[in-house]
Amino acid sequence: MKKGSSDNNNKRKKSFSVSRRRFLQVSGGVAAAGVLGVVSKKGIASTPPASEKKLPPVNLPIPETAIKKSVCHQCPGRCGIDVYVTDGKVHRIFGNPEHPISNGKLCPKGYFGTQILYDPDRFKSPMKRTNPKKGRNEDPKFVPITWDEALDTIAKRLKTLRDKGEAHRFALMFGRGWGASDVGTIETFGKLYGSPNVPIGHASMCSEGSKRAKKATEGNDSYSAYDYDNANYILSFGAGLLEAFRPLNYVIQKWGKLRDKSPRARITQVDVRKSTTAIAADRSLIIKPGTDGALALAIAHVILTEGLWNRKFVGDFKDKTNKFKTGETLDAKQFDEKWVAGLIEWWNAELKDKTAKWASEICRVSADDITVVAREFATGGPSIALMERGATTYPNGVYNGMAIHSLNALVGNMFAKGGIMYQMKPPYGALPANADDYIDGQVKSQAGKPRVDMAGTSEWPLAGTMLQEVAKNHLAGKPYKLDTAMFYLTNPIFSAPDCKKWEEALKDIFVIDTSPYPGETAMYDDIVVPDHTYLERYQDTPIYPTYGYPTTNLRTPAIQPLYDTKYIGDTIIEIGKRLGGKTGEYFNAIKDSVNVLKHLAKGFESAPGDNGVKDFKGWEEKGFWAKKPYHWKQVDGEFYEWDGKDYNKKMTPAEVKEKLLKTPSGKFEVKSNLLIQHAEYISKKHGIAADRVGFPQWVAPKYTGAGDLHLIVPKYAFHAEGRGANLPLSIEQFQPYVGGRKGTYLEMHPKTAIARKINEEDRVKITTPLGSIEAKVRYYEGCQEDVVVLPFEFGHWAMGRWAKGRGSANSNEIIENVSDPISGLASYNASLCKVEKI
Repeated sequence: MKKGSSDNNNKRKKSFSVSRRRFLQVSGGVAAAGVLGVVSKKGIASTPPASEKKLPPVNLPIPETAIKKSVCHQCPGRCGIDVYVTDGKVHRIFGNPEHPISNGKLCPKGYFGTQILYDPDRFKSPMKRTNPKKGRNEDPKFVPITWDEALDTIAKRLKTLRDKGEAHRFALMFGRGWGASDVGTIETFGKLYGSPNVPIGHASMCSEGSKRAKKATEGNDSYSAYDYDNANYILSFGAGLLEAFRPLNYVIQKWGKLRDKSPRARITQVDVRKSTTAIAADRSLIIKPGTDGALALAIAHVILTEGLWNRKFVGDFKDKTNKFKTGETLDAKQFDEKWVAGLIEWWNAELKDKTAKWASEICRVSADDITVVAREFATGGPSIALMERGATTYPNGVYNGMAIHSLNALVGNMFAKGGIMYQMKPPYGALPANADDYIDGQVKSQAGKPRVDMAGTSEWPLAGTMLQEVAKNHLAGKPYKLDTAMFYLTNPIFSAPDCKKWEEALKDIFVIDTSPYPGETAMYDDIVVPDHTYLERYQDTPIYPTYGYPTTNLRTPAIQPLYDTKYIGDTIIEIGKRLGGKTGEYFNAIKDSVNVLKHLAKGFESAPGDNGVKDFKGWEEKGFWAKKPYHWKQVDGEFYEWDGKDYNKKMTPAEVKEKLLKTPSGKFEVKSNLLIQHAEYISKKHGIAADRVGFPQWVAPKYTGAGDLHLIVPKYAFHAEGRGANLPLSIEQFQPYVGGRKGTYLEMHPKTAIARKINEEDRVKITTPLGSIEAKVRYYEGCQEDVVVLPFEFGHWAMGRWAKGRGSANSNEIIENVSDPISGLASYNASLCKVEKI
């Protein structure tokens, strides 16, 4: 929704000649006269003329309204926002019309910021626990304390651990990190304190699968950016483009442009249910859960056998004759590779038999539909194949993702117009101190300690983080028990698979939480150090991969903090100062989070943004820094780099390897050297031959449980990253297909329900090996007959008055903690359950 004219950007103050009180007096009198009339000698008369009753003029100023630049916090999208503040109160939020992501618009969640700011159940100061017992039904009996007491208590505890050589027994776990002033500060703290568990991120419970699939094939361990403006075909594997794909606001805008362009771009959605995106797409392929990889392999097979691949990017046979024939092996010497390494070996080992007919039996999609989609994708470009959690939240997720991403290579869209790329970073300036100069002997003595989640060890060698493993590892003392844990923007007692395990784990850990709200994890807190909400703080937010060229935003306080809260960056800095020694020296040099931001902004001096931002003041006034263009472009198999005027600099293979395709071969690898390095581990975990682990291939998903129904737990548009259950407006609009308002429904196909004698609104028991939860049922023909859907959001037993006790139980209580062995991504959609009428 666009806001009004830019004149509103200035503070305004006008006067009326009639006061509100006087207006009510006059309007009330007029209304009475209109009903009763005025009695005169001549009888009932009309209202006396104004000349008979003059009112003294009274000036009433209109309240001052200021517009503050900030960044939305409802999802990772980083949409720039204009926050309207009148008399010190926030009353409206709109999209910043100058911001390249929001473009003056917001998704439905973006307007809910006031409900976060003014949540009546917010923590209003630091708190400490006075009830030593911990549990779901235990009142923490929090009492308010000063910030000095809170910070001194934490610092003393951490210093004691460090002095005993046990710094590793402190972990800081975070969810939605934003930039250098929060996660960057936390990472530096971990480096100087000496704990391998600072931080442990939540990516393994989010979308780590797609990142690892891309690292294995193109060398970039990151999400992708997309050139939607120039694309003509989108093939989406389980990405909720109109529900939860980031940044949702931007993607919704681009969806409209894709549909309005001439000729209209086509969109095919691959999903396990008729989602909003599947309904709105030109075609939807509804597949068996976890079989996305088989579908992608069959599409690749069609592209090759029908000669539809991009020869200028991929390469070609020496005699220019297509030799890809179903079931026939080939001699790699017959093919000249260009930018795709291992294609003939991939064909021989995997693709030659992966026909559309083969995939149709696995995926439950017709062979004709698979063939048509393959032809459209290869010939209707520029085309993009994209995926997220829908395709990767299974134990075979990385192989699914590799197969999908390989389609981008086959049509030559890597770094091409209308294709796919990675996101450039902003040119931040250096901080006032270099952390490497402050590492002391205690840190060096801790070197080599494994992380408590075992990420990066022989247990999870390719995983960057394994947050879902922390609770069970702590309980088992493997590799050791934690003493103290701090949480920032994550609530694993609610959001982790097998989440009840966290309720046991945190009973004997000293817990520190920064949440502004009384969530489930906070109920186990020993110390609460509440963060500002996003409308009360300064914070940098470099964008997630979106359109490629670098952009970074600046949150600014719309109002002064309502309560005695503190920004997480400053909380960490103040703890660091109190630790003393080299660590204290460093954080005293850093000073505070605003000083960090001012130093970051010095990087803009030599690279002013397209909007004129060249320093902190400009960043604060505009709300963002951005600079076009994207620096690299691939055209017909040749790579070019921006030279300041145009893409005139042709890149060498060595430059492509260094800057773009960062694999050992310097090419897109369909025989992944990264996976080959871990062949023994992958072979053991997936049960495939060690000489085949490098290829994108079909690995059948291993479902958990013994039920007959697939339990799918998607994110909907009002999910707000799992942090929207305490927002009344989000609650009222959460589940659009089946009318969920006060809570969530279990979505079930009518035939499935009727066979079990289940009527709409009946309460049912949903059972997996972990136990049972209850929910009400709504029929939805968009579900497959062996699929039930329970959206993830409700079932809170804390989180304040709006969330507590609302709707169905939490699905994560019955989701088993099973992960993809390569990426470590939790397999949220791999559960088989039983559903029975109560």
